[in-house]
Amino acid sequence: MQPIMNHLPRASTSRRDFLRTTAAATLAGMGAGSVVNNAANSLAADPKPSTGVRSRKQPVAIAMWDFSWLERHYPGGEFENWDKVIDELVARGYNAIRFDVFPALVAPEPDGKILETYTLAKSDWKPALWGHQYTTQINPRQALKEFIPRCLDRGLLLGLSTWFMRAEAKKIEGLDGFVRVWDQTLKFLKENNLLHNIYYVDLLNEYPLFSGFSWLRGHMDAQKQKRAQEAKAAGANMWQAKMNDYNDEKSRGFYIGFANDAIERLQKSWPGLDFLFSQTNHYNADWTAMSPSRTAAIDLHDWFVMDSLLTNGTGYWENIHSMAANDLQFAHVQETLMKNWNAHKAALVENMDKHMANVAAVGKKYGKPLGNTEGWGPINWMDHPALNWDLAKEAGEICSKLARKHGYRFICTSNFTHPQFPRLWADVTWHQRLTSIIRNG
Repeated sequence: MQPIMNHLPRASTSRRDFLRTTAAATLAGMGAGSVVNNAANSLAADPKPSTGVRSRKQPVAIAMWDFSWLERHYPGGEFENWDKVIDELVARGYNAIRFDVFPALVAPEPDGKILETYTLAKSDWKPALWGHQYTTQINPRQALKEFIPRCLDRGLLLGLSTWFMRAEAKKIEGLDGFVRVWDQTLKFLKENNLLHNIYYVDLLNEYPLFSGFSWLRGHMDAQKQKRAQEAKAAGANMWQAKMNDYNDEKSRGFYIGFANDAIERLQKSWPGLDFLFSQTNHYNADWTAMSPSRTAAIDLHDWFVMDSLLTNGTGYWENIHSMAANDLQFAHVQETLMKNWNAHKAALVENMDKHMANVAAVGKKYGKPLGNTEGWGPINWMDHPALNWDLAKEAGEICSKLARKHGYRFICTSNFTHPQFPRLWADVTWHQRLTSIIRNG
């Protein structure tokens, strides 16, 4: 398959000129004469701190488009027409997106060589919830030059992120390599006039657990194994040796130190940007350990399915989350999940409310803005004849209200705000109701 970056027209120059002129006229009408020139020339300026998560106080409705925005940008793909899907996102009330900018692919190789095109192979025929459904080719550098201006035209705030999911990311080693690819990617964006409306830079998805940064996890695992062997030699059993988590002092010290060093080095070069590491509420690495770090905000991903009251006896983890070899148990999962949800809803909501209150307390203690870009019902789900979206919709509405109650500043409606989930995407009224709650209370 050939690269297809240019098979759709870009937003016209006249449209962008119109938006600039309109913004300038609006500001002029407010008596902000000195600001008019800034607005009219915003696409040629450095990042404005006023768009950053630390300084922007108004809550935003944020959609997570991960790497799907590019990896499904092919004929017949759900992101084939970027103008169409971005317009649809805005019509649903979202004013921010978090998406992968592929730093491991955009940055030149250590020898300075630039690779433009990458082939992404589909290794099996299970449905892909995120990312490419079929083997495809991508050109991330060209794609960013076409995609970001479309987002800017619509006034969207941008959460730059990465999952480090492709084979090339496995070549990145150590702090130096990690900082290098991010720094060179930000330089590429600035050189191409794309570093605008930046809400934050999420340096690694769900740190330190769920990403493709194999060097980081390999280093942590090696150290964990070494400590376990030392503990066993001293007489501890396997359970006491804590083989299954990264909650010991040395593990925490390593990944917190890595994060702080990465942010400190990048912040020196990019003082106008807010850097963070998104996290997940997972027992293998306590999210609160990162709270005193240099991360600009707390982006904590949380779902009701992490409460056993919801998932006990359902087979959700074995069949949906882990993507079983077949879908024969999907109907059972759907039925029992909803049975547990209806039976234990009050307790489930109370538990979530208490947890979010704790997140808010931690944020207040360390002066960190709060948010969640992935939540709130199931973690993995799909459009399937045996499944429906009732749980995701109700959980999203409950948690949008709770997030406002607890002062969250950036809030998702679910982690399925993509056109590849067609039945949920088609419920425009649901999206608009929740984004109105998020943005307006």
